[in-house]
Amino acid sequence: MSFFRRPRIRLGGLALLLAPASSPAQVNDANLEKRADAILTLMGFSLVPDVTTGALSISDQSAGNPYFRQTSIAGGGRPKKDVPLYLEGTLAYGRYDPTFVVGDSQTTVSVKWNSLLGTGGVGWDFPIARELVLRPIFNFSLGRVDSQGTVSSPSTPAASSRAALDFLSDGRLNSYGVGGSLMLDYERYRPENEVDVELRYTNIHLQSFDSSQAVQGHANAQTMSLWSRYRAPTGFTALERPLRYVLEYAYTSFLADLKGVLGFEDVHSFGTGVELDSTSHDVYVTRTRLLVRYKIGNNVTGWALGLAVSF
Repeated sequence: MSFFRRPRIRLGGLALLLAPASSPAQVNDANLEKRADAILTLMGFSLVPDVTTGALSISDQSAGNPYFRQTSIAGGGRPKKDVPLYLEGTLAYGRYDPTFVVGDSQTTVSVKWNSLLGTGGVGWDFPIARELVLRPIFNFSLGRVDSQGTVSSPSTPAASSRAALDFLSDGRLNSYGVGGSLMLDYERYRPENEVDVELRYTNIHLQSFDSSQAVQGHANAQTMSLWSRYRAPTGFTALERPLRYVLEYAYTSFLADLKGVLGFEDVHSFGTGVELDSTSHDVYVTRTRLLVRYKIGNNVTGWALGLAVSF
């Protein structure tokens, strides 16, 4: 029997346009904690499966913007159809390349932040109507950010800025997250079409631990999201099964510390694609979906190519 009844794995690239940054950020020991909070906030965009932020890419070097990219793989579903246990997981990689000016000495540091974050979720389905369940989920996460900086100024920073420079040059920030989600999941599967709708609220608190001396931070990641998908046969067959077309709509509103931190407060996603059914063959993957998504929100537009499989 398959491990996940209905997982969703998403890969893709999303280009988002932001207002340009005017100059490198000023930083010292006193305000580096704010930077640590900002790092954890960026990690908050990849805590749970979400097609609107499954992949982010921001870059406008001509305007002075730092480079930022985030890619995630996510999946979720019930291991067995007759057991209401729900499991989900997300693995995300991020890269952020800002430039800082440290202390009064104006020491310039070009930084590369590489982050890796994993999140798990355990839930239980409570039926409240036919084909509709209420699903509380306990979420937990563990992440790490490594900082590698290059000092491009010969000036010697003041002693008060040494801890900040040490972190930017070769430091780390470890984090853990604890929280939960509440989801309404509607599933209606018929031979002529299939409908999925999920309404979800997520609240996860991220906290640093065992990190470089200069960075101790926290962030509260909250989102409200709606995800929906419609699938129906195209009239063509492939692999001895109907070839389906897929329509998808998703919306995410970013709350608490995530609100407006990247220049937007919510994102709409419109997707279309095809689904290949391979159940007539003795293979582990039962369905494969390829979707093109268009994203739009306040101050942002973008696109994504999504790949998903079911087992």
